[in-house]
Amino acid sequence: MAKAATVAEIINNIRRVFQVFNDYSKKAKRETGLTGPQLWAIKMIAENAPVKVSDLARLMFVQPATVVGILDRLERKGLAARTRSREDRRVVMIELTQVGKDLVSQAPDVVQGHLVRGLETLPAHRLLLIEDGMEQLVKILGAQEIPPRLILAREEALLQAKKGQKR
Repeated sequence: MAKAATVAEIINNIRRVFQVFNDYSKKAKRETGLTGPQLWAIKMIAENAPVKVSDLARLMFVQPATVVGILDRLERKGLAARTRSREDRRVVMIELTQVGKDLVSQAPDVVQGHLVRGLETLPAHRLLLIEDGMEQLVKILGAQEIPPRLILAREEALLQAKKGQKR
């Protein structure tokens, strides 16, 4: 019986995590008009501006190509601007526009930020336990070969697809 109760608690905790991400994303969309990943990006830009695309990707734990797509959408909304470095034209710096700064100052927290900050406060041995547990879940689900995407990135892709159909 103890094993069944433990399995039930793991399943319930996974449900809780999904629910928190979903609730935060809905709140972000309702209050800012941005998806969770977009809001996370502008918060990271606000904290680190001016920031290079590669550094923003590192801060968000994603590939630079993922950040470029988010930045495209933020620029179209007038929230962020990219400029090339005068010293090295290959380097692109990102800053928020005044509209972006105003939005960030009133925006709700993002769940990704809570998660990263919380994980960073844990001692190394606890992080390793979580890493091992997550690896086991990935193996159980047979998801080892699936490339990781931003959480709720599917929501971002669906929004873009809908906008493309309206044009």
